[in-house]
Amino acid sequence: VTDPYGAVVRMSNDKTIHLVFSADSAFEGAPMALDAMKARNAKGSFFFTGRFLRMPENDSIINRIIADGHYVGGHSDAHLQYADWDKARTNLVADDSLINDLHLNYDELNRWDITPQSAPYYLPPYEWYNSQNVAAINGTGLVTVNFTPGLWTSDDYTTPDMENYRSSQELLDLLYDFELKHTLNGAIMLIHLGTHPLRTDKFYRHLPAIIDSLSTKGYQFKTL
Repeated sequence: VTDPYGAVVRMSNDKTIHLVFSADSAFEGAPMALDAMKARNAKGSFFFTGRFLRMPENDSIINRIIADGHYVGGHSDAHLQYADWDKARTNLVADDSLINDLHLNYDELNRWDITPQSAPYYLPPYEWYNSQNVAAINGTGLVTVNFTPGLWTSDDYTTPDMENYRSSQELLDLLYDFELKHTLNGAIMLIHLGTHPLRTDKFYRHLPAIIDSLSTKGYQFKTL
């Protein structure tokens, strides 16, 4: 299933959920999340910027993610904003600049022997883009993906001072309500493993309970 801009937002119609985690800098919840997934034989997909990959302090956690059998793919090099936040999603990045940034991202991934061929799924920075951006990305042979609309777990980055702030309990309620009404078959669920210190209500701490609860309904957690 694709969204109006051409990005894939559901992968299948079977009882499979695809946990997705992105990072550009903060990633403090990763060890806990990896422990929870390993204990439950759940797999996820991790998308990193080139900036994140260049930080030596991240090497050990990246190595663990790969060793645990999770997917690792690109999330841009410098975390560019492709499109304006306006309703029209006005283009902000020329195609050649976008593609150059994308190649730089995969140059960094190549240090872990990750190539566009072995990791074709690509998550745009900010999870925000327009049709022109998706066409440029897909034109390189990659597949643009994004979280399933209606799953508000990606709002776990919000802080109490923001108008669009959502508490973890609200995000959980929305998630389980969505599952009842629409199922999570093939869904792509984005959770941030690093958030601003002002958000003390860290949603990623609920990941073990989420996996347990949805597993009892027959869902499996697999990579993209």
